[in-house]
Amino acid sequence: MPPAALYIHIPFCKRKCAYCDFYSVAYDRSLAGAYIGVICGQIEKLERPVSTIFIGGGTPTALETADMKRLLRSASRKFAGSGREFTIEANPESLSGEKLSLFSDEGVNRLSIGVQSFSDVKLKRLGRIHNAKKAIDAVTLSKKKGFDNLNIDLIFGSPGETLDDCSAEFARAVKLPVTHISCYCLTYEKGTPLFDAKKRGKVVPADEDHSAGMYSLVMEYLPRHGFKHYEVSNFAKKGFECAHNLNYWRNDEYIGLGASAVSYIDGVRKRHVPDITEYIEKTTDGESAIISAEKLTGERKGKETAAVKIRTAEGIGFNWFKKKTGYDLLQIEADAVRRLSGAGLIRHKKARGAGSGISLTKKGFLFCDTVSSELL
Repeated sequence: MPPAALYIHIPFCKRKCAYCDFYSVAYDRSLAGAYIGVICGQIEKLERPVSTIFIGGGTPTALETADMKRLLRSASRKFAGSGREFTIEANPESLSGEKLSLFSDEGVNRLSIGVQSFSDVKLKRLGRIHNAKKAIDAVTLSKKKGFDNLNIDLIFGSPGETLDDCSAEFARAVKLPVTHISCYCLTYEKGTPLFDAKKRGKVVPADEDHSAGMYSLVMEYLPRHGFKHYEVSNFAKKGFECAHNLNYWRNDEYIGLGASAVSYIDGVRKRHVPDITEYIEKTTDGESAIISAEKLTGERKGKETAAVKIRTAEGIGFNWFKKKTGYDLLQIEADAVRRLSGAGLIRHKKARGAGSGISLTKKGFLFCDTVSSELL
């Protein structure tokens, strides 16, 4: 049985951010202890080895040291082979020297720090509880503690943000000892405080053209400073692309543990209940915590593979796609490819052999969601 990627969801935060629609609740020490106990038990029962581990949230670094140690030690035992990538997400306000030492001792070799901005005004607007200095200090301390594989998350397109503001953010980012930058345009997800504020007219979102201008700026700026644009929202220095996320974009198999986590094994996508208490109760009682399951077969599976793989800068090689899905891409996506090519969103590479395929144009990167939807 080949290894699969493992994702573990830690749905605790000190405070929910205004824009976040990921499942999380306020940190409670007792509840967290029980939850970690359940997750560790599930990890121990996994029969399949794992190729990468990603612990996300929520805020994994909100956990107490003892719970964190239990989780990391349990997870690291499941690794298979060499060259393993073990990532944990961290927020600046809850990242300490003690936790960084623990991460190192337990095999974590990649950190993803939720910086989001270097502007205190913008951070406050986003509902973050750290300031710019704390974010910079967290990155600097992580490097000092020996972490060379460092990602930071940044958000652009917030209300009132100018192109100069955006430029200043990324100019500050490239001066830090980071090897990977994930950047996202601010979105207003239904059910979030930011969405409600927009609905009430309390905030005015940046218009699409302005946000597109910021993204274009980022696409030009980061590669000039050594960060290759390898996926729609991700830029990395050579050799520091995120192996775990590449697994998703290739539509490979992954195991998800935790409340609201998703698994994709043997063509079946399963989602866990987005409720910590119910997740603990069901798992403890030996019941399934899965609330939905979808079997992806045949052409549908092929189209999903195309929709996620097109997000990468390398695009979709025709030979790769045939080997991966058993389908000829130009047969099952003929109409979509024709429309997208005509709209200037994808380029059709007609080189012989392995070089033939399709990939996003610069305009395609700006409208990637449209491209993915068309391929589906």
